[in-house]
Amino acid sequence: MDNTVSNAIDHLAEQVSSSTIDEPLLIGIHTGGVWIAEILHRKISFNEELGTLDISFYRDDFSRVGLNPQVKASTLPFAIEDRNIILIDDVLYTGRTIRAALNEIFSYGRPASVQLGVLIKRTGRELPIQPDFTGMELDLGSHQQAKLYQHDGILGFGVDEVTAT
Repeated sequence: MDNTVSNAIDHLAEQVSSSTIDEPLLIGIHTGGVWIAEILHRKISFNEELGTLDISFYRDDFSRVGLNPQVKASTLPFAIEDRNIILIDDVLYTGRTIRAALNEIFSYGRPASVQLGVLIKRTGRELPIQPDFTGMELDLGSHQQAKLYQHDGILGFGVDEVTAT
């Protein structure tokens, strides 16, 4: 894991560990959020298995990007009704991914609370969604994109220039 990602995960883990959430369930959003959630799940003693969400069918941008051909199954190995959830994603940008994840979660039941943890909080929010736990913050322009990647089991991140289509 590169040092920047490692430091951000440590910072995120410290915040989650010091929270006063009663017996939280940890859920990662595919794909990068699951990578981060797996590491957090190992670093912090959670009582329950890790849950994973695929939000492909709740996205609102099908007309622009099409249906994701690599749909993964959501796995929630626990009942979420009246439970406290910590939802983990890699990058918080517009807020639309989190909105879709909340729709998916509520299709399983009604949790007592949902708190959001992200590795990278960047500028450019379109929806009123903010994280409760943040690994690091980036001030990026609308033509830039922060992306978490995994290569040979090593996590890293980069900032790419995005060209208009």
